[in-house]
Amino acid sequence: MNSTNRRSVLLAGLGVAGAGALAACSGGSNATPTLVNPSGSAVAATEKKRKGTGRTQQVTLTAAPAMLDLGGGVMARSWAFNGQAPGKGIRLAAGDTLAAELSNQLPDKTATSIHWHGIAMRNDMDGVPPVTQQAVRAGANFTYRFIADAPGTYFFHPHVGVQLDRGLYAPLVVEDPKEPLAYDDEWVVVLDDWVDGVTGTPEDVLAELRQGMGGMDMGDHSRSGSSGHEGHGMGGMEGMETGSSSPSPTAGGMSTKFMLMGAESELLGGDAGDVKYPYHLVNGRVPADPDVYQGKPGRRVRLRVINAGGDTAYRLALGGHKLTITHTDGFPVEHKQVDSLLIGMGERYDVLVTLGDGVFPLVALAEGKNATGLALVRTGAGSAPPKTVRPKELNGRILTASQLRAADDVRLPSRKVDRVHRVELTGGMGKYNWAINGNAFAMDDPAAAPLTIEDGQRVRLDFVNTTEMWHPMHLHGHTYQLGNSGPRKDTAIVLPKKKLSVLFDADNPGQWMLHCHNAYHGEVGMMALVAYQS
Repeated sequence: MNSTNRRSVLLAGLGVAGAGALAACSGGSNATPTLVNPSGSAVAATEKKRKGTGRTQQVTLTAAPAMLDLGGGVMARSWAFNGQAPGKGIRLAAGDTLAAELSNQLPDKTATSIHWHGIAMRNDMDGVPPVTQQAVRAGANFTYRFIADAPGTYFFHPHVGVQLDRGLYAPLVVEDPKEPLAYDDEWVVVLDDWVDGVTGTPEDVLAELRQGMGGMDMGDHSRSGSSGHEGHGMGGMEGMETGSSSPSPTAGGMSTKFMLMGAESELLGGDAGDVKYPYHLVNGRVPADPDVYQGKPGRRVRLRVINAGGDTAYRLALGGHKLTITHTDGFPVEHKQVDSLLIGMGERYDVLVTLGDGVFPLVALAEGKNATGLALVRTGAGSAPPKTVRPKELNGRILTASQLRAADDVRLPSRKVDRVHRVELTGGMGKYNWAINGNAFAMDDPAAAPLTIEDGQRVRLDFVNTTEMWHPMHLHGHTYQLGNSGPRKDTAIVLPKKKLSVLFDADNPGQWMLHCHNAYHGEVGMMALVAYQS
């Protein structure tokens, strides 16, 4: 089994190309439109219009191997920024310039990049090889410089292979100098599903998934609980789904060390995920040794919640508390009070809570996977709840993005739609051939079949999910609105066999990725290029 992923090989071969060459349209017999260059004049002109403060914050991010202490005696050999995961967060004021130098110290000549997830920035700083830049080669440095002019909760991670599913991620908060919310403190909460250095690597996971389920005498519709693998005994074993020393189950003679069978969720419309994760982390800690927020009763705290996972949606609740949702993906919404919320990979939610007196569990239920991540809120005396605690709020009023409305000041004004693209989500587990409109994204020819738009247009994307699985669809460089009055987001869950229409205004020229934020679905081809015509 060759675990070297296709994208890394291609990127290594692109090291001699310049950004302009990478952005050039493909030749050949198929006529392709002339696209805006990621480093061209249109991009520069748009950047000049951004309102900046004149302040610059400089940081150095060293991507390198790290031995990570996940708590509870669990050590994981992985990759991380500056030796910790999540990496140290970056905080800016809206309008500040970030100058972030990436130093690639990864082993085995591994190329990498940084994508600034959710930030509407200049195209050539988006961190997507081979579309917007060369991959940063091992031993090399690259400085990302851009104005972050939209307040909100964001994060950053690589956009090469399945590196996202290692420890290379960290929060990025852009503060609003005219913050309208009143609260006493903030707590950034990063959720993650963890495999690296415990039962294998993300590349091992991908290699197994690529074999598909075709050899198991099962079709794409088979993962419905009848497989008999529901849960994998995940409730015990120190929070692990399967013991790393246990024999791998098989199906049809094929190893399923990493492939998750029988994970189901009504909230997600059926199949919940592909991958067995040994642990689910909150702020880099396992449930047996959780992160603890120390506070005082009666104080109002803003939680900035980020799902940095590779394959897991989380249902989040704070025992004994209501959650007031104020933002999603950085943009304000009409406030809504709920018991718990569903957050897919790449999504972020801002939540206000007024703290009670005692010790309370913040639980991230791995939706459909019968496992949890855990952190604690301590405001007074009391013993910690058990690591397997599941507060009743998890089954109370559950929020999904479709129930939210954009705040008045960020709702898109009504206007005629100029361009419509049907974005059909295709593929399945049988051949593990996830794609968009039936075409796996071609890393060696990224401009082969772009979804073209023009500056100033109102664009509608119709996501049509023909598959048996949900997909969190992420658009770079823009935020879209769910329907005519839904929330403004850059990542949204599209349920199986459902359609989701989103709107955005084409106001940030360049070439932008549109893809499933399941790390494994995106890597095998569920990506497309949304490109401005010049």
